[in-house]
This record gives sequence, structure tokens and C-alpha cells, in this order.
Amino acid sequence: MRIHEIELIHFRNHTHTKVVWAPYINVLIGPNGAGKTSIVDAIHYLCMSRSFVTNSDTHVVKQDTKSFLLRGHFQGQIRAQFQLALSYSRGEGKKIFVNEGPLDRLSDLIGMVPMVVLSPQDEQLTKGGPVERRLFIDAFISQLSRSYLRNLMEYRQVRRQRNKLLQMYAEGRSFRVDKVLMRNYLEPWDEQLVRIGAKIMDKRVSVIDELERLVQFNFTEISGLEMQLGMRYDAMVTRWDGNTEAKAVSDEESENKEADSPTALTRVERIEKCFKEALDEQFDKELERGQSLVGPHRDEIVFYLDEVELRRYGSQGQHRLFALALKLGQLDYYSKELEDAPLLVLDDVFGDLDGERVRILLEHLKAHQGQSFITAAHPVAFSDFVDFDDPNHMCITIKDGNVAETK
Repeated sequence: MRIHEIELIHFRNHTHTKVVWAPYINVLIGPNGAGKTSIVDAIHYLCMSRSFVTNSDTHVVKQDTKSFLLRGHFQGQIRAQFQLALSYSRGEGKKIFVNEGPLDRLSDLIGMVPMVVLSPQDEQLTKGGPVERRLFIDAFISQLSRSYLRNLMEYRQVRRQRNKLLQMYAEGRSFRVDKVLMRNYLEPWDEQLVRIGAKIMDKRVSVIDELERLVQFNFTEISGLEMQLGMRYDAMVTRWDGNTEAKAVSDEESENKEADSPTALTRVERIEKCFKEALDEQFDKELERGQSLVGPHRDEIVFYLDEVELRRYGSQGQHRLFALALKLGQLDYYSKELEDAPLLVLDDVFGDLDGERVRILLEHLKAHQGQSFITAAHPVAFSDFVDFDDPNHMCITIKDGNVAETK
């Protein structure tokens, strides 16, 4: 997948900027605040319908304006050529257009242009709370699987309806019914929650198992350390009491029925069974708190180095290298699974790396078969690795929200 051209209008500090890209390596050079990250964030917006820097659309509208517009021209293996446009205004919200036709749902954009972003914010994946890692794995898989994305959306809708019932009971805003009757009210929502949630958890386990191997390889290569890396999916449906690992979820047995046991359960069925049991156990607490307490929305992905939890005990350097290896593992996973090579963005990731780590990362960059975008303050680190006289690569100087020079 490649983007040929992008146009930014009233986006961050860019009044009107247009860039025609080289097909492989594109380096954006300029001082802090020049607008380099704004350009690569605009690419992310067109691919994922949101920023990788901020959670608020209003924060990327240029000061003293009310809206922004982004346009991009893409070419891939599956879609020959197409145009994406995304507009946002404070009064009308966000709109997306494919070949000038409106896209009914923002979610339809996900996976159309797969991409991987490496940025300083990645350390929150290892340092932050469970929400950060759930968002990462959900976005990761959603770019690969439309069915997974649909399951996520359906699960959220079911959980929202189920929570309304629980909240009404907890707050006493409706008639008070006994617990037996409340179970009956919740039963249809419980069935959907379990059925859809089990599929989500099962897919997460499968992806994390494969991703762990790729991240281990990249961590060893980048760090030079012989440390055993671990990624464990810690599911609420089996650890609600705090002392049981996700055995039914992380079991590596086949998902199919075992040939010698006609009554054996598939992994999804085992997860459903555990999920139902967890809902029964947490029933009283859920009524008291007015919210769903078990399910994939409460699960955790725990990272380890030599069996020590990274989030609690990892050094600053270990966090940085693990996050970097995690994103390179994502790149390797996508490159293997997708027909179109993903776009790769490296935003300000070289500043805190020593010379050897920079060299290794640039070797990964050269091996990537897709299009790459790099932001940096100086071009020195790239001169020995990238021939900017080759039309397949390009170096752009950004100054005050404008393209000052291209070579």
C-alpha cells in the first residue's frame, strides 16, 4: 500500500500543505514545532479516522479556524487507486469520503489502509494501565479482521444495554425487583455478551501467541540482551477471584474438537463456559455497582522480561526497547498476513537511541517492502543508509508549517 499525495487544510499548524511522496522512504526534517508530526498524523487520520497524538479532534483544528480537511491519493494491490478525504468541523463532526462518496460508518475505514506507527507515546503501552494495551491489541487485530471489528462493536452495544439495566437497579431509578427476576431480565443480554465476548478473547489469544514470538526476536536483536520475553493474556473470566491464570483461554490445544473425545469443548466453548461461571459469581457485585465487571473489556495483557512484570519493575531502557520491539513485531505480523505491505510511520523515535540501535532500526526500515515516513530533527543519521538521489526515496524540510525544501 502506498500514498502518492496528501493535502492538509487548516490542520494543526498547516494552513494549506500538499506533499507528493516517494514510493519507499520519506524523511521529514525540521526543528521541533515545524509541523513534521502534523503531516504524518494526517496520514494516520486518513487511515484510522483519528490522531495518534491526541484523543480530541478539536485539538488538531488550526487555531482561529473551525474545521480541517485532509485528502490523500492511495494505490495498493487490492484497490488499484483510490482517494480518501476526511473533514471535521466543530458543528458537524467528522465525515469520511472514498472516491468522493460518503462513508456511512467510520469503522468501514479501518483496515482499508493498514499502518504501523512508532512514536514516543508507545512507552505508554508498557507503562500505562490495562486500557492502553486493550486499545492497542483491538486496533491491531481490527486492521487484520473485519469480523473482529464487528464483534467489538456488537459487544460494546450489548454491554451498554446490559449496563443500563444494572444501573437502573443499583440506583433504584426503576421499580425494585427481586434478584431472581433481575436474572431473567439480564439473561438475553448475558447470552449475547458471552457469545460475542468469547470470540473476542479467543482471537486475542491466537494473535498474542504469534505476536509474542515476533516481539521476542525483535527485542533480542535491538537490545542485544538474552532475556526471555513474555506476553500473557490475563482474562477476567478466569481471574475474577485474583488467583487463577487464564488457563481456559490461553490453553494451546486445538480449537477444533479433539478426535478421541466427542464431548470435548472447543476453546471458544471453554471460554464461554468460564464466562458464564464468572457472570454468576459476580452477579451480586454487578447489581451493587451497576456495571458489567467481567469480560474482554476488563482483561489485561501483561508483559514480562525474565518472568518479571515489565510495568512494575522494568527500567526506563527496558520499557523503551520493549515498546519498540512490540511495534516492529506488529510490522512483521502485518507484512506476513496482509497482501498489501502496511504504511510505516516513525515519529521522533531516533532521539533517545544510541548509534547501534539506530543502525538496527534503519536496517529494519530498509528491509520493509512498503512505504515509510520518518520525522527527525537532523538528516545526519540517514545519510549512510538512504540514497536521496534515488527517486524511490525523498527528504523533505519542514519549516513553520510549510514544505521549505524537497530533495
